[in-house]
Order: sequence, then structure tokens, then C-alpha cells
Amino acid sequence: MAKYRAQLPQLGEDLFLTDSGLETTLIYRDGYDLPAFAAFPLLDTADGRTRLAAYYRTHVAIARTVGAGFVFEGVGWRANRDWGEEIGYTPEMLDRVNRDSIELVAELRDELETAGMPMVISGCIGPRDDGYHPTSVMTEGEAEAYHHTQVATYRETDADLVSALTVTNVPEAVGIVRAAVSCAMPVAISFTVETDGTLPAGVGLGEAIERVDEATDAGAAYFMINCAHPTHFAATLQDGADWVQRIRGVRANSSRQSHAELDDAVELDAGDPLEFGQEYAQLRARYPQITVLGGCCGTDERHIQQVAQACVSSRG
Repeated sequence: MAKYRAQLPQLGEDLFLTDSGLETTLIYRDGYDLPAFAAFPLLDTADGRTRLAAYYRTHVAIARTVGAGFVFEGVGWRANRDWGEEIGYTPEMLDRVNRDSIELVAELRDELETAGMPMVISGCIGPRDDGYHPTSVMTEGEAEAYHHTQVATYRETDADLVSALTVTNVPEAVGIVRAAVSCAMPVAISFTVETDGTLPAGVGLGEAIERVDEATDAGAAYFMINCAHPTHFAATLQDGADWVQRIRGVRANSSRQSHAELDDAVELDAGDPLEFGQEYAQLRARYPQITVLGGCCGTDERHIQQVAQACVSSRG
């Protein structure tokens, strides 16, 4: 049974950590072959499930050291129809792995959660197209119909909300929110931005959030930013703007490189974890409503450790 679906604790003032760059960690550090950058096939092997559980445990332990809550993000980012078909998964198989992704973290929550450390479960959704360079954009109606299947699956699990990561355009975000609302599921929309702070589809971050809210009657629980370095978007955040107050989560890249440069890179750019933590603390100082902190491409537990320490120290 979902525990926090009716009242998400990360909408309060307390700090919540989440995980880091799962796929880049698995590929570049652990040597896993992830077809189409998809981590969910690991659920189909005992070794894969063990590795995923260990990954989550490492990040939960960091949150515990600083007294933060934790958001378990499932591994369903690529577990939609098009990406699943590309790597040989039928709709029935995708339904199973999406359920399994939540079952895995629900078991960990049952074991690890304490009264003072709430743990939220999020069912992860990814874009239909590429998260860096989309070649096509669905209409709002097409996006709602496309993503409804995965959202409806999560509704039948212990997931407290669904989170759509690396969303590149407004119509797809609108469709995802509408699909979630129709399923009575809270939803977080996380946009990815380029080095100039605009979405890959060419829309400014503020305009994107405002348009999604307008089209859905502010149906999203909150917005996030992920798969971009803090320096790519910090300058675009306008103090006092209503749309900025809708942003409650950041999962940044460790690298300052553009998406095009990252696509061409043969080695992982892990950046500077200490600097990464300081940049997060600066964001939190400016925008204390940002309560969900994690990482994206190139980050690992070192970055989350620095984020935790820097942000807790900055609270005084």
C-alpha cells in the first residue's frame, strides 16, 4: 500500500536526499552493459537486483548520517513502450519490471525507514524520445495516452508518486501530468536544460513550467531540474518568480559539458564532488523550497555525500 501518496512529506521544509547517476555508475564504474542506457533489465537477474539494492542502501546511509529523508527513485526511466521494444521487452514484460522496480524499493523501505526518516517511493518515467536530442514531439493528447500505461501500472503498486525525468518539451510534460491526474497519482516533472538554461526543445525553463501549470491547472505536485550542471540553470532562476517556487528538486550532472559533448565523451567526467556540494548549498540558500536533492549523469555517492554535508552545514 502506498504510504505517502495522499501527503508527500517532501512538500514540507525538511531536506530529502535521493540517489545519484545510476546508469553512469553502472556503466563506467561497475562495467555493466546497459542496452539503450536502461537499468531496468537488472531486475531480471539475482546479481542485478543485489547490485541495485546495494546502490540504494549506500545512498540511504548518507541520508541517515545527516538526518534527511530519502526518496527512492525506481529504475523505470526507460521502461516505456518504445525503449522497451528496442531492447526486446513486450508490454507485458514492461508491466512486470515496472512493478518489480517498486517492489524492490518497497522492501528496502520496510527494512530501513524510521519514524524520524521518512522514505518516499517514486515510480520513474522517462521521455518517449531521447532525453538530450528529441527528434519528434508528441501532442499533449498523444503524450497522455502514451504515458498512461506506465502511470497506471505504478498506481497499482506502493509508489507514492511518479517522477518524469529528463523531460525535454512542454507537450509531453502536459500529457504526463494529465495521465497522472487521471490516475490520481501525484507527479513531479523534471526538465533537462541546455547550457543556456533552455529546454532541448528551445523553450525557457520558466516558460515551460508556467505553460504546464496553465494547461493542467497546476496539476503537478512540483517540478525538478535534472541532467544539467548547476551553472547551466542557476542564472536563469529569478528570485521572487512564482514559477521558481514550483521547483522543489534538483538532480544535476557533475560535468559542465554540454549534452552534445557528453554524448561524444569516451570517459566519464565526474567533476569535483566538493564543488558540487557547495553549488547545491548555494541553491538551497537562495531557494529553501528546494527540498529534494540528488544527482544525475556522472555523479555517485561521493557527490551526494558532499551535497548532504554542505546543505546541512548551510542550515546552521
